Amino acid sequence: MAASKRKRGGEGPATKKSKKGKFVADEGETRTETEQEKRNEVTVPAPVSMGKWTNKERVLIFSSRGVNYRTRHLMQDLRTMMPHSKADTKMDRKDKLFVVNEVCEIKNCNKCLFFEAKKKQDLYMWISNCPHGPSAKFLVQNIHTLAELKMTGNCLKGSRPLLSFDPKFDKDPHYALLKELFIQTFSTPRYHPKSQPFVDHVYTFSIADDRIWFRNYQIIEEDASLVEIGPRFVLNLIKIFQGSFGGPTLYDNPNFQSPNLHRAQLRLAAAAKVRERQMVKEIRKMKRKETKELVDDDVTADVFVTPGEEKPLKIQTEPPPPKAVKKNKHKAFKRQRMQRRGR
Repeated sequence: MAASKRKRGGEGPATKKSKKGKFVADEGETRTETEQEKRNEVTVPAPVSMGKWTNKERVLIFSSRGVNYRTRHLMQDLRTMMPHSKADTKMDRKDKLFVVNEVCEIKNCNKCLFFEAKKKQDLYMWISNCPHGPSAKFLVQNIHTLAELKMTGNCLKGSRPLLSFDPKFDKDPHYALLKELFIQTFSTPRYHPKSQPFVDHVYTFSIADDRIWFRNYQIIEEDASLVEIGPRFVLNLIKIFQGSFGGPTLYDNPNFQSPNLHRAQLRLAAAAKVRERQMVKEIRKMKRKETKELVDDDVTADVFVTPGEEKPLKIQTEPPPPKAVKKNKHKAFKRQRMQRRGR
């Protein structure tokens, strides 16, 4: 009865203590039993996963409708890398972003990675601390998934990562806020049931060209060198909000350029190139016409031409005299002349 009551009482795996094992000594040794027991006892520590799970961080990773295959693969890679993550169905575009807070509450998650697709080519990522905030919106660029990279490195699934940050994160206040968000979101809680008690890979967040570059490296035990595993992507910060998916704006990136404006500038640059080529063609045509006109008006062409004498113009005022008409004598025909001769 006592054993059954203990089972019903709800004693979890955290109450398990370390065990003691005994090794039997050889028969030839001449020692007392007490000394042999003390020296041959080895304490086996309790499993790491059996510890007390105090940091209940759960991350919800899902997206809106309209994402492409690369975004789906990126979300799947993040879910495999983060054992404390959860998945959900795609959210409708007509719903407002405040609905995400309710979804996180239903899923019992206090962090959220939400991918929002626009125009089937632009991808935005929200990192939010639900439901009170803060939250940050990024433009995701240069996405490369695990299946696309085909790296040689490999790490244990569910192992806890090391987070490495650029020293620039400690200089500016908005980067310091993002650093705390990344730490709480990407770091696996200690003693998580799905995590493994190993540290064999590193997440690096570096700042270059006003963007945050994410890389995942494996730690090789032989020489402690790093091998990239993937995935990799670049985050271009847009805004930081005080609330979750909205609220007052804490920081607005002045260097951010929307993808629509960037594509418009590319189109204008291409049109300028076309206009420049047309102007070059017109200039060439004008030059060709000028050369033809110079050949036609050659000065040396009239050197050997002798001009004719100019004759005065005569204006006839009187009519011309009549022509003399010749009187033709009548000639008889041959028959008549023959008759005359016969007479």
